[in-house]
Amino acid sequence: MKLGIIGGSGLYEIEGLINQKWEEVSSPFGTPSDSFMVGKLNEVDIAFLPRHGRGHVHSPTSIPYRANIDAFKRLGVTHLLSLSASGSLNVDIEPGDFVIVDQFIDRTVSREKSFFGQGCVAHVSMAHPTCSDLSTLCYTTVIELGVKTHKQGTYLAMEGPQFSTLAESLLYKQQFKCDVIGMTNMPEAKLAREAEICYSSVAMVTDFDCWHPDHGAVEMSDVIRTMSVNTINAKKLISGLTKQIHQLSKCSTGCSTCLDNAIITAADKIDPTVKKKLSAITSRVWA
Repeated sequence: MKLGIIGGSGLYEIEGLINQKWEEVSSPFGTPSDSFMVGKLNEVDIAFLPRHGRGHVHSPTSIPYRANIDAFKRLGVTHLLSLSASGSLNVDIEPGDFVIVDQFIDRTVSREKSFFGQGCVAHVSMAHPTCSDLSTLCYTTVIELGVKTHKQGTYLAMEGPQFSTLAESLLYKQQFKCDVIGMTNMPEAKLAREAEICYSSVAMVTDFDCWHPDHGAVEMSDVIRTMSVNTINAKKLISGLTKQIHQLSKCSTGCSTCLDNAIITAADKIDPTVKKKLSAITSRVWA
């Protein structure tokens, strides 16, 4: 079992992480966002990737999502924890709260969303886009930390980099019934699913989206303060999760076998070049 973590650049500064080093990983899908900080925490192998790169050099649209997930797979990651700052679309979800995301609505339009396509076609189920086993463990871990946490929630993934208009924010809140909004969990979750990696998303709320009548009065200093506290709690979550992740056994959500019956291109019609490119993603089914 190996735990991957993708999130803000400050998260790799975790107390107790030993044998840490930065490791470059090559991917046929491009260059990942950054090198990976690898090490061991509470006897669990860890691989951390700054989603936007150190120094925040990637916008939500330019993040190399396919290269990132492919590289996690090449590192042997079996479980992937996604941590991301989010806005709230729900009056009951307040700044500083954590939300264990269980559903997504994908409104992104400018990103490569699949490892599969011309030369090899596959359709994986996204009915349950996150790993319920890993997500439940995340929930119980955060609750033990005393952080106000919501056990489930729907994440609206928008393209960005601009924030929502008021009309969009009201649409996502009132019509779509979403709980949080962000720019980075799609196609990340879809690609993790295709790679047969157990994926859990924890949204860390920084503020209310612009639907809220007091949104315009929020000071940036308040948002930064909330983000700092969220980062501290995220580090505690990571540490606590590594102490309990050994409890997980065979995935009940089917994450680790979701390519069974998903690849529909006839074996003799798959381009050898494409097959080589997919070598990490399909390592189990084409072993």
